[in-house]
Amino acid sequence: MQLDGREISIYSIRNSLDMMVSLSNYGARIVSLLVPDSTGKVADVVLGYDSIEHYPGSSEGYYGATIGRFGNRIANGTFALDNVTYKLLKNDTKNHLHGGNRGFHSVVWKAFRAAENQVIFRHTFEDGEDGYPGRLRVEVFFSLNDSGELAINYQAVTDRKTIINLTNHAYFNLAGAGSGSVAGHLITINADSFTPVDEFMIPTGEIKKVAGTALDFRKEKPMGRDWDQDDPQLKIAGGYDHNFVLNKKANGQAEFAARVTEPVSGRTLEVETTEPGLQFYTANALDGRDVGREGVPYEARTAFCLETQHYPDSPNKPEFPSVLLEPGKPFKSTTIYRFSW
Repeated sequence: MQLDGREISIYSIRNSLDMMVSLSNYGARIVSLLVPDSTGKVADVVLGYDSIEHYPGSSEGYYGATIGRFGNRIANGTFALDNVTYKLLKNDTKNHLHGGNRGFHSVVWKAFRAAENQVIFRHTFEDGEDGYPGRLRVEVFFSLNDSGELAINYQAVTDRKTIINLTNHAYFNLAGAGSGSVAGHLITINADSFTPVDEFMIPTGEIKKVAGTALDFRKEKPMGRDWDQDDPQLKIAGGYDHNFVLNKKANGQAEFAARVTEPVSGRTLEVETTEPGLQFYTANALDGRDVGREGVPYEARTAFCLETQHYPDSPNKPEFPSVLLEPGKPFKSTTIYRFSW
């Protein structure tokens, strides 16, 4: 299959633990991730389609895709840089979401199999593309090792000042994709605070303690235990869809962000990242219209996302960690998804 004159392909990498990740150059995305359980039975733990042909033009759930230039939301689709206001597509009510309708997720990237266990995706986004300033050259490295770690390394350079916030939008269900609700998954998030949102899912600018709220995951608890609490933040999002301010040592290294365990299968996912934030999303917007592998409709709360990131709307919140990228100062970010069983 071709798109924009380029062939859409699948690349698979394996390790010695019977894990296999399949990637596509369409959106530099994870399309499949096979992981054993405690009995050795292998299942696909990410949501996706039977064929890569189903991704272009589908209902956009961003399944497994690399997200950019700016992951998450920018209020009113505008931001200012050096006294110039840039206007972006408003594709989420009045806001800009995940880079717009084109974004990184709908581009056919160049792909290189750098080693037996690594695939690299490269693309150059032109100055003004999707409304963003700067010619941006991006590389995304996917590596799978024999310790059960799927590492994603992002690198980017620009020729003029711009903003950047990259992440991956994989939907996980550790019981296996299409296995139903993730309410019983046990989750821990290494965050004392989160960024509350307004009615349009834009951070208010407040950094709020999780203590005493339904968003306190400092101690392991079932993912669904509190998601229907009478909490204004949960009502706005229809569940969890919030940025957590990770507890960081500010050493520039990938540090522990979250852990999720599915008790029946025994599968555990640990996330480490260099990023300051983590968006925990319980797939509240899925409504069964997307029919995934083996004809299973994807319903709300049947998966979760752990999107490592800078905070939403950071270009309009100077008090948040900066997302500015300047010429001569390369962007680098690392996220590690570690599986055990």
